[in-house]
Amino acid sequence: MFSKACEYGIRSATYIASQSLQGRRVSLKEIAAAIDSPEAFTAKTLQILSKNNIVSSAKGAQGGFEIGRDRMDTIKLSQIVNAIDGKKIYAGCGLGLKECNADKPCPVHDKFVDIRNDLAQMLQRTSLFQMTEGLQTGLTHLKR
Repeated sequence: MFSKACEYGIRSATYIASQSLQGRRVSLKEIAAAIDSPEAFTAKTLQILSKNNIVSSAKGAQGGFEIGRDRMDTIKLSQIVNAIDGKKIYAGCGLGLKECNADKPCPVHDKFVDIRNDLAQMLQRTSLFQMTEGLQTGLTHLKR
Protein backbone atom coordinates (compact mmCIF):
# COMPACT_ATOMS: atom_id res chain seq x y z
CA MET A 1 0.00 0.00 0.00
CA PHE A 2 2.81 2.42 0.90
CA SER A 3 5.93 2.87 -1.19
CA LYS A 4 9.19 1.51 0.25
CA ALA A 5 10.31 5.10 0.85
CA CYS A 6 7.15 5.77 2.84
CA GLU A 7 7.59 2.60 4.89
CA TYR A 8 11.15 3.64 5.72
CA GLY A 9 9.94 7.16 6.47
CA ILE A 10 7.37 5.98 8.99
CA ARG A 11 9.85 3.59 10.59
CA SER A 12 12.60 6.24 10.68
CA ALA A 13 10.38 8.89 12.23
CA THR A 14 9.08 6.42 14.81
CA TYR A 15 12.60 5.35 15.76
CA ILE A 16 13.84 8.94 15.96
CA ALA A 17 10.86 9.86 18.15
CA SER A 18 11.48 6.92 20.49
CA GLN A 19 15.13 7.89 20.89
CA SER A 20 14.26 11.57 21.31
CA LEU A 21 12.05 10.60 24.26
CA GLN A 22 15.24 9.31 25.87
CA GLY A 23 17.03 12.59 25.15
CA ARG A 24 19.14 11.18 22.31
CA ARG A 25 19.91 12.43 18.82
CA VAL A 26 20.54 9.57 16.42
CA SER A 27 22.80 9.26 13.39
CA LEU A 28 21.82 8.12 9.93
CA LYS A 29 23.88 4.96 10.41
CA GLU A 30 22.09 4.13 13.67
CA ILE A 31 18.65 4.76 12.18
CA ALA A 32 19.34 2.58 9.13
CA ALA A 33 20.58 -0.27 11.33
CA ALA A 34 17.68 0.05 13.78
CA ILE A 35 15.00 -0.12 11.08
CA ASP A 36 16.86 -2.53 8.78
CA SER A 37 17.05 -0.23 5.76
CA PRO A 38 19.79 0.76 3.31
CA GLU A 39 21.70 3.86 4.45
CA ALA A 40 21.51 5.72 1.13
CA PHE A 41 17.77 5.15 0.85
CA THR A 42 17.25 6.15 4.46
CA ALA A 43 19.26 9.34 3.89
CA LYS A 44 16.98 10.39 1.02
CA THR A 45 13.90 9.64 3.11
CA LEU A 46 15.23 11.62 6.07
CA GLN A 47 15.98 14.54 3.76
CA ILE A 48 12.30 14.61 2.75
CA LEU A 49 11.17 14.38 6.38
CA SER A 50 13.55 17.19 7.34
CA LYS A 51 12.37 19.45 4.50
CA ASN A 52 8.78 18.88 5.65
CA ASN A 53 9.63 19.75 9.28
CA ILE A 54 8.82 16.30 10.57
CA VAL A 55 12.32 15.61 11.89
CA SER A 56 15.06 18.04 12.90
CA SER A 57 18.70 17.53 12.08
CA ALA A 58 21.87 18.98 13.51
CA LYS A 59 25.32 18.71 11.99
CA GLY A 60 28.61 18.15 13.75
CA ALA A 61 30.04 15.81 16.35
CA GLN A 62 26.95 16.07 18.56
CA GLY A 63 24.61 16.11 15.57
CA GLY A 64 21.97 13.73 14.39
CA PHE A 65 18.22 13.55 14.03
CA GLU A 66 15.63 14.31 16.67
CA ILE A 67 11.99 15.27 17.19
CA GLY A 68 10.91 17.53 20.04
CA ARG A 69 8.56 15.87 22.52
CA ASP A 70 6.13 18.77 22.18
CA ARG A 71 5.76 18.00 18.45
CA MET A 72 5.27 14.24 18.71
CA ASP A 73 1.58 14.54 19.56
CA THR A 74 0.90 16.90 16.67
CA ILE A 75 2.81 15.04 13.94
CA LYS A 76 0.38 12.59 12.39
CA LEU A 77 1.23 9.63 10.18
CA SER A 78 -0.72 11.33 7.38
CA GLN A 79 1.93 14.08 7.30
CA ILE A 80 4.68 11.53 6.73
CA VAL A 81 2.68 9.71 4.04
CA ASN A 82 1.78 12.97 2.29
CA ALA A 83 5.39 14.20 2.40
CA ILE A 84 6.76 11.04 0.81
CA ASP A 85 3.97 9.46 -1.27
CA GLY A 86 1.63 12.38 -1.73
CA LYS A 87 -2.11 11.84 -1.75
CA LYS A 88 -2.18 9.09 -4.39
CA ILE A 89 -2.83 6.45 -1.73
CA TYR A 90 -6.25 7.99 -1.18
CA ALA A 91 -7.26 7.92 -4.85
CA GLY A 92 -5.83 4.84 -6.59
CA CYS A 93 -7.71 1.80 -7.78
CA GLY A 94 -7.50 -1.29 -5.57
CA LEU A 95 -6.55 -3.36 -8.62
CA GLY A 96 -4.24 -0.76 -10.11
CA LEU A 97 -6.49 0.02 -13.10
CA LYS A 98 -6.03 3.36 -14.83
CA GLU A 99 -9.75 3.95 -15.21
CA CYS A 100 -11.72 3.14 -12.07
CA ASN A 101 -14.37 5.37 -10.53
CA ALA A 102 -17.97 5.32 -9.35
CA ASP A 103 -19.21 5.50 -12.96
CA LYS A 104 -16.89 2.73 -14.21
CA PRO A 105 -15.87 0.73 -11.12
CA CYS A 106 -13.53 -2.23 -10.93
CA PRO A 107 -14.80 -5.38 -9.13
CA VAL A 108 -13.44 -4.22 -5.73
CA HIS A 109 -14.13 -0.48 -6.12
CA ASP A 110 -16.91 -0.09 -3.53
CA LYS A 111 -15.13 -2.13 -0.86
CA PHE A 112 -11.77 -0.49 -1.55
CA VAL A 113 -13.24 3.00 -1.19
CA ASP A 114 -14.23 2.07 2.37
CA ILE A 115 -10.77 0.67 3.09
CA ARG A 116 -9.10 3.82 1.74
CA ASN A 117 -11.37 5.99 3.89
CA ASP A 118 -10.55 3.92 6.98
CA LEU A 119 -6.84 4.14 6.17
CA ALA A 120 -7.06 7.93 5.75
CA GLN A 121 -8.78 8.26 9.14
CA MET A 122 -6.21 6.04 10.85
CA LEU A 123 -3.32 8.04 9.37
CA GLN A 124 -4.91 11.36 10.35
CA ARG A 125 -5.62 10.23 13.91
CA THR A 126 -2.39 8.40 14.76
CA SER A 127 0.37 10.58 16.19
CA LEU A 128 4.06 9.87 16.15
CA PHE A 129 3.98 9.69 19.94
CA GLN A 130 1.37 6.91 19.75
CA MET A 131 3.67 5.02 17.42
CA THR A 132 6.45 5.08 20.03
CA GLU A 133 4.38 3.68 22.89
CA GLY A 134 4.68 0.05 21.79
CA LEU A 135 8.40 0.46 21.20
CA GLN A 136 8.93 1.76 24.72
CA THR A 137 7.17 -1.25 26.25
CA GLY A 138 8.61 -3.82 23.84
CA LEU A 139 5.23 -4.72 22.34
CA THR A 140 6.20 -3.52 18.86
CA HIS A 141 9.36 -3.49 16.75
CA LEU A 142 10.75 -1.79 13.61
CA LYS A 143 12.91 -4.50 12.03
CA ARG A 144 11.79 -7.05 9.47
